[in-house]
Amino acid sequence: MENYPITISKNKEVHYFEVGEYAHHHDEKCKFRVFENGVYVASFEPDDQQFLYVCQNPGKIDEEILHLLADEIEMHHPHGTTNHITKLEL
Repeated sequence: MENYPITISKNKEVHYFEVGEYAHHHDEKCKFRVFENGVYVASFEPDDQQFLYVCQNPGKIDEEILHLLADEIEMHHPHGTTNHITKLEL
């Protein structure tokens, strides 16, 4: 799969990221790697429910931006994550 762009804005500051999906291994590689200006800055791994959590953060990216990134990556891969809409029982 090719890398794809994600733009995140926080407090009028805009970050341009590129996300790559990598073969899922159980070693030091994480499933999704994030780059900013060509530099590896963070990675994510799905949990048992397919929600993403931060695997590595070598770029020391702000936690709120990481959460926004995870949300965007999950939306980009709807078949690889759980449905965020829950059914209400009346």
